[in-house]
Amino acid sequence: MHKPVKKAVFPVAGLGTRFLPATKAMPKEMLPIIDKPLIHYAVEEAKAAGIEQFFFVTSRQKSAIDDHFDRAIELEAALRERGKTELLEELEAHMPEPGQIAYTRQQTPLGLGHAVWCARSLVGNEPFAVLLADDLMMCEPPCLAQMVDAYGEAGGNLVAVMEVPREHTQRYGVLDVVAEDGGLVKAKGVVEKPKPADAPSNLTIVGRYIIQPEVFAHLDRAEKGSGGEIQLTDALQLLIKEGQAFHGLRFRGKRFDCGDKLGYLEATIALGLRHPDLGEGLRALLRTYLWEADGK
Repeated sequence: MHKPVKKAVFPVAGLGTRFLPATKAMPKEMLPIIDKPLIHYAVEEAKAAGIEQFFFVTSRQKSAIDDHFDRAIELEAALRERGKTELLEELEAHMPEPGQIAYTRQQTPLGLGHAVWCARSLVGNEPFAVLLADDLMMCEPPCLAQMVDAYGEAGGNLVAVMEVPREHTQRYGVLDVVAEDGGLVKAKGVVEKPKPADAPSNLTIVGRYIIQPEVFAHLDRAEKGSGGEIQLTDALQLLIKEGQAFHGLRFRGKRFDCGDKLGYLEATIALGLRHPDLGEGLRALLRTYLWEADGK
């Protein structure tokens, strides 16, 4: 029986330079897809997987994230006065319970491993999930829920994985695969951003992890890896060497890289087409614009 995963870390300290000037005064995690910010989707996914405590690793100018998951007394009063009960109920539905959320600062941007390490006192000695809000997952059941189910079977450390063209391996952590059993992939190693010629496979990690707390002992060393940063992948590799199980899950669904402008647009279109109120109208708009773009 594996210890259940009830805590999640959200590294949200990044500057979001690829979306400047939009992110000059607004956290990139607050960029909206239809009517909800990216971080909202990630928290919803965590809730659906049974997560009960949500830890945000922030930095300066990220107060909008704090405010998003707090009460907005004036707004709620105005909605109530105007009889907009559906909107009021929607706002209240995403509110966490008191004490479920905590924040800590990553004062210096030293990499994903360092961001996760900053949450060590909040996590304690329990397995935990890590969700990167840049990766928006359109899955049913939700991606992290699929991972929690797989973790119940496999234990150890577990990551969401997908195949990429080999020339793209230097953008990701890459698994050294031993065996596959359905969607569960056993790995004997993981390498951060290898050159295509050096990559052990083209099966790469995307922004969902379930990690054992022993990872913090390795992150404590603050050893820099690829890009001169403290890499989470390097610490996971050390856990493998110590004998901890490491698996990748080929999740069922679609991942959108919303840290990339084209990926962000794709996510907006994909979720917009599925939206019950907007889908039909968006489909008609897209047909019109494609018709015009083709010179028809």
